[in-house]
Amino acid sequence: MPAPLRPPAAASAPAPQRPAAQPLLFDACRIGVVLRAVLAVQALVAITTLFVAPGFVDWLGLAAAVTGGALPATLLWLVAVCALRRPMARWPRRLQYAAGVLLGAASAAYGCALLRFTGVMPSASWLASALAGAAFAGSAMVAMALRASGRTPAATTARLEELQQRIRPHFLFNTLNSAIALVREAPAQAETMLEDLSELFRSALADPDQPATLGDEIALAQRYLAIEQVRFGRRMRVRWAVDPRADGARLPRLLLQPLVENAVKHGVEPSPQGGKLRIRTERRGAKVVIEVVNSLPPLYWADAPLPRGHGIALNNVRDRLKLLHDVQASFRAGVDGDHYRVRIDIPAEEEP
Repeated sequence: MPAPLRPPAAASAPAPQRPAAQPLLFDACRIGVVLRAVLAVQALVAITTLFVAPGFVDWLGLAAAVTGGALPATLLWLVAVCALRRPMARWPRRLQYAAGVLLGAASAAYGCALLRFTGVMPSASWLASALAGAAFAGSAMVAMALRASGRTPAATTARLEELQQRIRPHFLFNTLNSAIALVREAPAQAETMLEDLSELFRSALADPDQPATLGDEIALAQRYLAIEQVRFGRRMRVRWAVDPRADGARLPRLLLQPLVENAVKHGVEPSPQGGKLRIRTERRGAKVVIEVVNSLPPLYWADAPLPRGHGIALNNVRDRLKLLHDVQASFRAGVDGDHYRVRIDIPAEEEP
């Protein structure tokens, strides 16, 4: 029996447990949050100025003038909430909302002051501006809180799906049968296989609310492929191209392993001559690129249809990436010649 492909020594040991971080309910530092806030303010300015502008040209001028106060006020509030997001995370929920609303009122008053002292507004509407800023701040914080709470059910659903995959009978039986076959001939190899299986179960039962690093996910995928290598032997050919500089990037827990499992299931298992897998990570400036590529069985080469079964896992990956990284992450998957390619782009910055 051919020896299984073992992961590099640095990835063979279980990843150290990280202390749980305090969840950030109001994280205004994300690009997606900034873009949505600015667009929402611009839309409100455009709509409200329609009520008082007599014509189209007058409306354009008035909207531009009001934007000169509303946009700096919005950016000031976003900067303040971003700078205070970690201290605020330790406060009671009501105090966090109160602080955000007060900052919104103060920021709106600042915008009103800009318009008043630059001569755009003949008189200052301090109360109306403060109330408008407070209302916008409260609405934005509710939206951020709903988005943050949306991560928990998505992560929990993903964990249950992955746990079901991990304990599905044929994978478990194949692994145990392979280990039994190795007990007498190669007991050390059988022990290593059972350790890898134990690590897969441990990761499936870990807290899904805490993101993992790309290095953690690579180590887990290597353990899974080490188990499958014993089963498929020379039929499965794996190539790793891992950039250590990308290991600190954050990913939702148990995100990479299902992609690798899909590659084995749809690229290696149905092909009589086996298949090839390629897992690549690369850091490109402020971005990290992750690719999982598998060869397709000859059945798919002619018309290159989408292999059945990829959809559920890929949709789950796409949704979880969007929850964690918002517009800073991109996800693409599809047939590329006689291969199926999945590509993920995520921010390279590590979470402090």
